Amino acid sequence: MSDSEILVFRDSLAVASAFASNLKKWTANEKPFHLALSGGSTPKLLFQYLASQPADFLPWDRIHLWWGDERMVSPDDPDSNFGMTETYLLNHINIPAENIHRILGEQSPEAAARIYQEEISQSVPMTDGWPVFDLILLGLGEDGHTASIFPYEIFLLRSPHICAVATHPDSGQKRITLTGRVINQAEKVAFLVTGAGKREKISQIFHGAPEAPIFPATYIQPEKGNLFWFLDYAAYGIA
Repeated sequence: MSDSEILVFRDSLAVASAFASNLKKWTANEKPFHLALSGGSTPKLLFQYLASQPADFLPWDRIHLWWGDERMVSPDDPDSNFGMTETYLLNHINIPAENIHRILGEQSPEAAARIYQEEISQSVPMTDGWPVFDLILLGLGEDGHTASIFPYEIFLLRSPHICAVATHPDSGQKRITLTGRVINQAEKVAFLVTGAGKREKISQIFHGAPEAPIFPATYIQPEKGNLFWFLDYAAYGIA
């Protein structure tokens, strides 16, 4: 973990606030900023926090929003990562419609993956055939998965494609996910992890436990960029 910056805060709200402050700093230049979002309870809190800030807190006219993964459901389905973002963030900010690049969860998985990959290739700066996002936001599952790269599909970390079809190991639900090579090409990658339920996996990953190699999150190490872990006390193991 020597190449990571580990930032620990009292609770999930403090994590959201700290991440938002960093995001404000990271988006301060005059260039377009390509940000891939995550689903989950901590991003929901982050989105609520961002929505409560003044309209000029972030340069929304220059920020392009993408998603690191999405379930194959319609955008108004309760399981939709896009739908959650729309409810808690997009409906409360002034962002150009053309800056929102959602995964078409209502399409077939193969079609959605192809369309999303094409849109990324046309819009995100490319280096050596790979898109370079300014920032990819990730969560950590209790099984060690991140985005929708699950332990039993760890080969998606090495996929030659920008995005791929993944299958949830329990529900069988199909999802679209950015692949590992795309995540590791990003300028910055930030994990937002909160809650005592994630403490064991965090400890195993950070300390290189024997179990760590089966967790996809272990392999998120940006090749040229920076990796940040935003954690609360419970996830880090502080009482």
